Amino acid sequence: MADERAADLKRLKDACAGDGERIDLLEAGLLLSVLGRGEATDLTPFRQHVTAMTDELADLVHRRGPSPASLSEVIARSYAYRGDGETYDDLQNADLVRVIERRKGLPVALSILYLHVARALGWQAEGLAFPGHFLIRVGIDGARHVVDPFHEGVVREAADLRRLLRQVLGPDAELMPAHFDPVPDRDVLLRLENNVRLRLARREDWHGVARSLDRMLAIAPDRTELLFEAGQLNARLDKRRAAIAAYERLLELEGDTDLRRSASALLQELRRGLN
Repeated sequence: MADERAADLKRLKDACAGDGERIDLLEAGLLLSVLGRGEATDLTPFRQHVTAMTDELADLVHRRGPSPASLSEVIARSYAYRGDGETYDDLQNADLVRVIERRKGLPVALSILYLHVARALGWQAEGLAFPGHFLIRVGIDGARHVVDPFHEGVVREAADLRRLLRQVLGPDAELMPAHFDPVPDRDVLLRLENNVRLRLARREDWHGVARSLDRMLAIAPDRTELLFEAGQLNARLDKRRAAIAAYERLLELEGDTDLRRSASALLQELRRGLN
């Protein structure tokens, strides 16, 4: 099992190599599911399911012409995907395999399906840095549309987005250009896995959190804040060599001076403990 996990982590790392702007989100998300479950899973039916959605969308576009509403008609109406507002914090909502099986999940998990299907049709599609609620933008024939996968793929207009923003940031918040900055695919995957990490931490499942951090570091091996957290957590779990490796890697990278200083001090303590 340990060898299989190491091989899957390597596959995830390879899938996320490069600049991280564009990644096969579906494949990486399915790998995260396998790693999170810790058991062998045949991913073929899930890939075939998403291919079927893509084919149905292509057929609809061929008959009616391209439209962002087509995404909603296929994914939300024909296949009944929706946001899980009733049991939002259920871990299953961040597990892409379970999202496909249950047809419901978190905004970012559903967004991965929408992004994959839209891109398969050659449309420009990207996640957005909108505060508090994950949205995507789809470009079709030169026009760009903000789509909300959690709410059945509805196209959000400016008034809707202002209302969403004020629910998160307060009644005086105004839309800013930065709220519509594109999010690299690497950060989409980190956001998905971070939902897992936070839910495991609430349960105080620290071994599960450590494994989640391993997955996040496979996605983004050079994120110093993740390496620092991995060092702290592994030290807490008495996995000193893993903690040392995390701090050593952090100190090889450029980054926050205070973080590096703290990592250096903690690394010295751990090394003394090994002697």
